[in-house]
Amino acid sequence: MKRILLVVKGHPYERQPFYDIFEAMDGVDYTLVEQPAAQALFNPREAAGYDAFVCYDMPGITFHPDRAPDFTEPPRRYREGFEALIEEGHGFVFLHHAIAGWPAWERYAQIVGGRFHYMPARLRGKMCQDSGYRHGVTHTVRVLEDHPVTAGVPAEFDITDELYLSEVFEDDVQPLLASSYDFTAENFYSARKVVEERKMFDNEGWEHAPGSNLIGWCRAEGKSRIVYLQCGDDPVAYANPHFRRLLANAIGWVSQR
Repeated sequence: MKRILLVVKGHPYERQPFYDIFEAMDGVDYTLVEQPAAQALFNPREAAGYDAFVCYDMPGITFHPDRAPDFTEPPRRYREGFEALIEEGHGFVFLHHAIAGWPAWERYAQIVGGRFHYMPARLRGKMCQDSGYRHGVTHTVRVLEDHPVTAGVPAEFDITDELYLSEVFEDDVQPLLASSYDFTAENFYSARKVVEERKMFDNEGWEHAPGSNLIGWCRAEGKSRIVYLQCGDDPVAYANPHFRRLLANAIGWVSQR
């Protein structure tokens, strides 16, 4: 039985349909903890009871109804504990909006393998435009590599889900999944316009360079195995059996020390 800590909060989601994924998952026992309380468990002593963490959270961002969000750095003890987990070889699966977490802490983006920007920001020594989003996209996912995370998943499958036009560190990840969608600005909406101007589904005057079509990857950081899956926005995506298989496989793979 794999014991996982399921870390949530920071972004809205439909709770019970999401929890149903884990309740139906064979061989997995999950404990749900919300941010910021979950930060107390990011250290070797508290994490010893778990085989892996599954992060569906978005910490470090405070949204406001009348102005741009505030971005805060994580507490020092949390950063030190996180680094100790990585050095020890603790496994992590990051899902969907987790790639937007801790925008004021660049190290987090390195751990995950990329970043979704709500606001223009500097990353890896260059200025990046705010990222793009698009809900309800029906697209074809192509498996790029025979890997334990993709075991039992068809070479191609369709899913309806939200996609991101964001930063992916293609030079530092092992690609697992690619989307057939065209990752160009005209096919996405500006994240900044939502959080700063309250304009949903708007890309007027917004510019963004063409982005990566990778939506799933793995990587090693320290002794840890890391997986990121962009899938998982809503109950339609939650119910997709291929997404569920990928997630179960990812949990199993990162749990191996």
